[in-house]
Amino acid sequence: MNNFMEIVEEIKSIVSSDFAGKKIFDKDVADILSITQMNFATMKKRNKIPFNELLDFCATRSISINWMLYGQSPESLVESTNKFYMVKYFNDISASAGGGSENDSEEIQELEIPEQFVFMLGGQKELKYIEAINVSGDSMEPTFSYNDIVFLNRNKTDLQRGGIFTIRTEAGLFIKRVQKRIDGKIDIISDNKVYSTQTLNPNEIEVIGRVVSRFGDVD
Repeated sequence: MNNFMEIVEEIKSIVSSDFAGKKIFDKDVADILSITQMNFATMKKRNKIPFNELLDFCATRSISINWMLYGQSPESLVESTNKFYMVKYFNDISASAGGGSENDSEEIQELEIPEQFVFMLGGQKELKYIEAINVSGDSMEPTFSYNDIVFLNRNKTDLQRGGIFTIRTEAGLFIKRVQKRIDGKIDIISDNKVYSTQTLNPNEIEVIGRVVSRFGDVD
C-alpha cells in the first residue's frame, strides 16, 4: 500500500491543473481534504492515511480508491474489474477507541477492496460477514487511530480466545481488546496504557464482531 506521502504526491499531481502551474504545498492538500494543518502534520508524522477524506476526494474526482492506495494504473483496473470485491461500509457509524460513540443513522455504502486484500479478511467465503466502520478516539493507539476504517467479521463473536472486538455496552459502541477471565467476567482492555482496564459481566456486553483488519493486519 502507498504510504502517506506517496498519496499526498498523487493528490498534488491530480490537482496540479487547478493551480495553474503554481507550486502545491502540503497545506494545500490539507485544505483539499478538509483536514486541519495540525491534524495533517500528525498524520504525516505517524504515516496515518485519512481514509474517510480520501474516499470523499476520490468520489469527487471519479478516481478509484484502489488506484490511490495501491498505485495501480487505470488500465489495469479496467482489465481486472472482476478481481475487486465490495463490502458494506457504514460511513455514519464510529466505534470509539475512547469514550462510547455511535450514530443512529446507518447509511450503508459499498467499499471496494482489491483481490489481494480479501485474504486478510478471511477469504472470499467470509466477505458476506464483513462490515467496515470508522474509529474515533485514541484509547487503542497505536493499533488504531482516529478516522481509521476497520473491518469486522460479524460471524466471529466467540470471546474464548480473546482478541480485538467491536462491542456495545450501555456506554456506547467500542473497539477494544477483550479477554475472558477465569471467573467468567470480561476484561475490556485499551492498548493505550493511559486508559485503565474495565471489567464487565458477560450480560453487560453485546459482541458485534471481531476486528480482522484495517487495510492491514490486526494483532
